[in-house]
Amino acid sequence: MSHARRLDPSILKEYDIRGVIDQNLTLDDARAVGRAFGTRVAESGGTSVCLGWDGRTASPDFADAVAEGLTACGLEVRRIGRGPTPMLYYAVWTQNAGGGLMVTASHNPPEYNGFKMMLGTKSFYGEDIQRLGRIAAAGEFAEGQGRVVDTPVFDDYVNRLMRDYDGEREIACVWDPGNGAAGEVVTALCGRLPGRHIVINADVDGTFPNHHPDPTVPENLKQLQETVTKEGCEMGVAFDGDGDRIGVVDARGRILWGDQLMVLLARDLLKERPGATIIADVKASRVLFDAIGEAGGEPLMWRTGHSLIKSKMAELNAPLAGEMSGHLFFADRYYGFDDALYAAVRLTGLVSRAGTSLDQLFDGIAGTVATPEMRFPVPSERKFKVAGEIEERLKDDPDAEVNTIDGVRVSTPDGWWLLRASNTQDVLVARCEAQSQDGLERLKDSLRKNLEESGVTPPDMG
Repeated sequence: MSHARRLDPSILKEYDIRGVIDQNLTLDDARAVGRAFGTRVAESGGTSVCLGWDGRTASPDFADAVAEGLTACGLEVRRIGRGPTPMLYYAVWTQNAGGGLMVTASHNPPEYNGFKMMLGTKSFYGEDIQRLGRIAAAGEFAEGQGRVVDTPVFDDYVNRLMRDYDGEREIACVWDPGNGAAGEVVTALCGRLPGRHIVINADVDGTFPNHHPDPTVPENLKQLQETVTKEGCEMGVAFDGDGDRIGVVDARGRILWGDQLMVLLARDLLKERPGATIIADVKASRVLFDAIGEAGGEPLMWRTGHSLIKSKMAELNAPLAGEMSGHLFFADRYYGFDDALYAAVRLTGLVSRAGTSLDQLFDGIAGTVATPEMRFPVPSERKFKVAGEIEERLKDDPDAEVNTIDGVRVSTPDGWWLLRASNTQDVLVARCEAQSQDGLERLKDSLRKNLEESGVTPPDMG
């Protein structure tokens, strides 16, 4: 096996490693990642790594290459098989493994692949991932003679998901894994959940022939909405390519975004856990933070990013957290990682116990008017500086309350607007939300003005 290898810096992302197959990510790179990550596991005293892979056509080969790198570090590689990323997380937690590595590019197009990692049960991100690049470039690898063992966890994982289903009446639901890695688990769940459950796009197919597997894009939920209507179902659930993000529609085809789902889940959980801290990311609606407080919980606004949220949850012993992007995290009866399949089981149980339908529950969430999430290109050397400039300009404005936990979130009597730098792309992300359309226009004007004063061309806000 070759030793030192330079990994293309562009594939070393904030939360994972991701690149285009045979362009900036090759099988040799996968071996080097295995060796570098295996070195980190060995340094931490670990002796085993759980290894899973998604449904992309190249993922089995990438998994084999990673396994070569890990075993060369003297580690036992436990191959858990093909499935969603949360199944890999589950394996690490329940087997007390030294780490976990998932071969996946999540919801990226078919030509991508990559790796998500955890060291022990902790998130592995940021500087950890940058250090893998340095270890590989220096060839400073742990040495040893490991082995590969097949350790399937599929049945145990499905049983664990079912264990927390607490529904009372039977409901009808459409499930759409989008030909992603969650397909087989979804099919198994639907064979066991009471009620009428219809699965579309269940075949695991890395070319994603029916639609792109990203449930945060409304276009990708059209087929689900149509099937819910046609089949007369109460709700529909969709998943991203590796099963750690959820999308939900009600009987009328309305999309419930991550923060709206969190309102329902938080209200339900706080009946059993009054006073609990519940975390949501900085992109979430003020409606959610208010609802948590009204239901007797402690709302906490935190930085966007699934690794960052997981770490904060563990620090505060928070039982529930969520992101606008559809990552939902339960540490109430579960392990605290983002698992869209588990979230779907808890949500269907909640609806089944509610004594009313999902669309009526949705009607009970206070309405606001908001822009969609707007993403627009800004050079990397500018993207983090703009928020600081805006904070400086607004610090003496009596009508603006500025939160800087992640970019700038500016609250005014009309509502709030957010501007933050993406951790993964050279873009700024903006969003506005108000109580009225007039208020929304004032917020958009304020955002535009602040961007222009920083020399940034504002996005089209409609």
